[in-house]
Amino acid sequence: MNTTMATFEKDVIDASELCPVLVDFWAPWCGPCKSLGPLLEKLERDYAGRWRLVKVNVDENPQLAAHFQVRSIPHVVAFAGGRPVDQFTGVLPESQLRGFIERIVPNPAQTEQRSARQALEDGQREVALDHLQAALALDPGFDDARLDLIELLLDENKTEEARREAELLSPKTRQGIDGRYNSLKTRLDALDAAAELPPTDALERAVEADPANLDARFDLASALIARRAYDQALGHLLEIVQRDRSFRDDIGRKTMLSVFDLASHEPELVSAWRRKLSTTLN
Repeated sequence: MNTTMATFEKDVIDASELCPVLVDFWAPWCGPCKSLGPLLEKLERDYAGRWRLVKVNVDENPQLAAHFQVRSIPHVVAFAGGRPVDQFTGVLPESQLRGFIERIVPNPAQTEQRSARQALEDGQREVALDHLQAALALDPGFDDARLDLIELLLDENKTEEARREAELLSPKTRQGIDGRYNSLKTRLDALDAAAELPPTDALERAVEADPANLDARFDLASALIARRAYDQALGHLLEIVQRDRSFRDDIGRKTMLSVFDLASHEPELVSAWRRKLSTTLN
């Protein structure tokens, strides 16, 4: 499709939020443009909607050409997420052009993950679940999508399914290199612990009777994490840090860090407890 100064934002900027857009700056008198244009159109068809081609006639739209500092044509600028991310000038062989496109076009599994996250924002949890399962069918090693799925399953109280998915994560992720995995593992561990622990009110009485009983205090924090009562849990974890930093190999501080990730949707709460932890450690 062709675009102009008046329609550029809609045709390119807004459209690139949904899929990458390649903007081909060309002119009717440009010989190389006549070679590159048909090749781009062919590849757009080959990729079947995974990216979009938009053309700008520089003779008719000098302001756009000047804005993007187009000094020679053909000139191609790639947009993704509402901004330019890459570009080239001249005619590339098809193999190099495919390589350029592959760098900016998400693979099908990533597209499914993006659709899942959009569905979650729209409150469509079942749709999100379908997209995440599709992403993992396309790429079973896509740990980022599997972490999304684990989080969704936990939110739906499908703990056993979440645990099975966690077992399918790669060793690299499960060794704790990914911070998201650490936070989700904390949540799974808390759910496991809560199933074996006394009732929360009994744990609260134990802590009230002996505030220095750090085992009871950590058990209470775990029960609260399982209930997603993060504010209360962080209070008990900080108390552990303040009383004995070495308790269970600094488990109070380490668990607080994981809870910060779990409570990332409550930035003010996380910020307040980060400050309290920092003050304690200093």
